Amino acid sequence: MTDLSEYDDIARKLFSGSAEFFWGTGSLGGLPPMHGVEIAFAGRSNVGKSSLVNALTRRKALARTSSTPGRTQELNFFRIGEGQEDAFTLVDMPGYGYAAVGKEKVAAWTDLIYAYLRGRANLARVYVLIDARHGLKDNDLKVLDSLDKAAVSYQIVLTKADAIGAGPLAERIRTIEEAIIRRPAAYPSVIATSSRTGDGMMTLQSAIARLLRERAA
Repeated sequence: MTDLSEYDDIARKLFSGSAEFFWGTGSLGGLPPMHGVEIAFAGRSNVGKSSLVNALTRRKALARTSSTPGRTQELNFFRIGEGQEDAFTLVDMPGYGYAAVGKEKVAAWTDLIYAYLRGRANLARVYVLIDARHGLKDNDLKVLDSLDKAAVSYQIVLTKADAIGAGPLAERIRTIEEAIIRRPAAYPSVIATSSRTGDGMMTLQSAIARLLRERAA
């Protein structure tokens, strides 16, 4: 795993600062003006995106969580670290795949996701969340294909890593890293996290801090 320790202090300062929701939209025409750097979280419905947003920003209820797949129905924009050098916008995207709504609604969300990914020039990276218990599924691979085609940088983040043992987790990481090694837009390493225990949060925070510094260089 890449050593991110030199970014730990930057990450601590950044993620101990402000974190505020400022925009939500269910349509491409309703997107906010592009300002600064954006980072997006994408993943299947019920993969734990909102829980990860809360754990990452050290908030209990910044993003709404639900056990019902498909609860996040909009692109939700959060401004992180306002006033700091490394301030950025975090975008919590609607879950793709199964959701407890009609197929037409799922299709509309999917179209919105893809249109956003293709057209947002200030989008620095998409963190694609994968449930550690299940690994990459067909609908995940379709999203990775789209990101590769659009040349949008992405990195895999495993959620719910506490739900499997250390051995199976290491094997899951190895399998995914082998699967993405030849994908042109994929960042080669996988980050394992648990919103419940906090494991991996410092690693993800520091990875984001490094990305922001590299983007600004």
